Order: sequence, then C-alpha cells, then structure tokens
Amino acid sequence: MTVTQPADRRRGGRGRAAGVLLVLAGLTAVVAVPTWFTTTGTTALQGVVTVEVTGTQAAPAVLAAAVAILAAVAAVGLVGRAGRWVVAAVVVACGVLVAATALAVTADPVAAVTPVVAAQTGVGTLAGPVTTSIWPWVAVGVGILDVAAGVWFLRASRAWSGPSQRHEPAAAGAPAQPPAEPDERSDWDALSRGDDPS
Repeated sequence: MTVTQPADRRRGGRGRAAGVLLVLAGLTAVVAVPTWFTTTGTTALQGVVTVEVTGTQAAPAVLAAAVAILAAVAAVGLVGRAGRWVVAAVVVACGVLVAATALAVTADPVAAVTPVVAAQTGVGTLAGPVTTSIWPWVAVGVGILDVAAGVWFLRASRAWSGPSQRHEPAAAGAPAQPPAEPDERSDWDALSRGDDPS
C-alpha cells in the first residue's frame, strides 16, 4: 500500500490551488473582453454611428485585477506560512474590485461610455440611450467567485503552508543518531581508499 507523504500532499495542494486561481484569472480577463454597452454618437462625416463599448474600455480595472490574480498564481508555489495570507488578500481584493467596478459602471452607464464615444466620434455627447448587455452582471458574479476563491485558498493552504524540515538542523536537545557499527566490508573499503579504519 502506497502512503502519501506530507510533502506530496503539499505539492498536490499547491498545484490544485494554482490551477483554481489560474482558471479564475482567465475568467476575470474573459468577461472584460465582450461588449458591455452599446450606444450611438454623431460624427461630422457619418452622422449617427453605433458605438460598442467593451469591458476593457468601460472598466479597465477588471483586466488589471485579472493580471494581479495571475501574479498570485505564480506566487502560490513560493509562499510560506505568512505568504499565503498575502496571496489570499490579493485574490479577495481583486474580486471586490471586479464586482465593485462592474456595479459602478452599470449604475451610471452614461458616464462609463461617454469618454469612449468622445474618443471614437470626436463629440462628447451621446446621440441615443445606452443599452447594457449581460456581461457586466457576469463580471459581478466572477468577482464574487474571486472573493470566494481567496477565502478557500486561505483555508486549503493551512495543510501545506508549513516550512519544510528537510534542511533544518536538528533541534537542540534532540538525541544524536548513534554511529553505525563497523564491519569487515567497510574496513576493507576504507583500506582500499587509503584510510585507516581503526
């Protein structure tokens, strides 16, 4: 029967945590790519034009949060007992940022899309209402998932965040290992090397 060693469990736990955070970083980035808002603006040459505003344009903080979670993934393999708190705090903060930013732009979509319309048309006023897609609400859900993942990471990492004892010196007062008993073979090996086994 194969017995799983604590170090193997730590490596497996770190790998699983890194995988979960990597998926969440990807999800957080993906929800910022589609069109969040659609409106119209006016140009001097084309008249009224449709303007589609993506999540990266209306809420660039969402993509920044995805990058920060990706950086946390790289740190998972290196963190120790204190570092896991930092990773968890970063992931939770990114989740809060994603959800809060998405809610903020849906609460005032005109303010969110006006700079984009002005950049594309040269006119800082809208020619029609703003239509909101489902993607800002998906981003809110992903932000909540990020927060939950940060809490889960903190709980799951308790089993593997302790420092390894492999290279630690023996504790003070620990009994020393007795030297091995000499035998004829080791004596002959020592003589062949030119050492005096006595």
